[in-house]
Amino acid sequence: MAETRQQTLTGEQLREVLGLLRGADSAELKLTVPEGQTGTTVRALGIDPLDARVRQVFFFDTPALSLNAAGVVARARRIQDSAADTVVKLRPVVPDDIPNRLRKDPSFGVEVDAMPGGFVCSASLKGTSTNAEVWDVFEGRRPIKKLFSKEQRGYFAAHAPKGVTLEEVSVLGPVNVLKLKYKPEAFERKLAVELWFYPNGSRILELSTKCAPSEAFQVATEARAFLTGRGVDLSGEQQTKTKSALQYFSKLLAKAAR
Repeated sequence: MAETRQQTLTGEQLREVLGLLRGADSAELKLTVPEGQTGTTVRALGIDPLDARVRQVFFFDTPALSLNAAGVVARARRIQDSAADTVVKLRPVVPDDIPNRLRKDPSFGVEVDAMPGGFVCSASLKGTSTNAEVWDVFEGRRPIKKLFSKEQRGYFAAHAPKGVTLEEVSVLGPVNVLKLKYKPEAFERKLAVELWFYPNGSRILELSTKCAPSEAFQVATEARAFLTGRGVDLSGEQQTKTKSALQYFSKLLAKAAR
């Protein structure tokens, strides 16, 4: 199974996503808005930027993005007025292939992310940290592996490419992010809004909502009706926040190595 990028799903892809949803713990429906429409979308949805919380997102990978190529994501986030968090994520996955011992871990979750014309199923092992510890890693005062729990390090080692360890990866980041959750009028669910600011001046605005896997298609229909009713463009090319960040920072590392 691979992440799709077409605007419409084939019958085979629909059957595949239904199978993934049956084995997932949650579903998240996502939409990225074309950069030129960020301001109009924020106003159309009645979003107050002052309600947002600041985050800093750090990824860990080799300069050649070997982890990304293998479907492994290692990430830490500093969060304003909150504890930091960490995750080791594998994607794509098939839920039925995941060991029961992991499925029983409360820190582990399987989620289907869906966007217009695409979907991917991921399995994540989460952890906690502090904002100061993540900053110490960024500044080189603390080893990267110390951010992750023993279970996360084991999960990483089981899926990382041969020879790639947490001792050898680089820090890719940070990306500054504004995030807020709110319940808009005429929509029965909370909507998460994230605006990612990349150091090169580009931005990605993502709208998302989570639901139970069994509700995914119904919620997708409701979300589409709500967003189109507010004039939000659903036909724009979808961007991936993680991929955009990794590509940007890997280029910086390549330049620094010359």
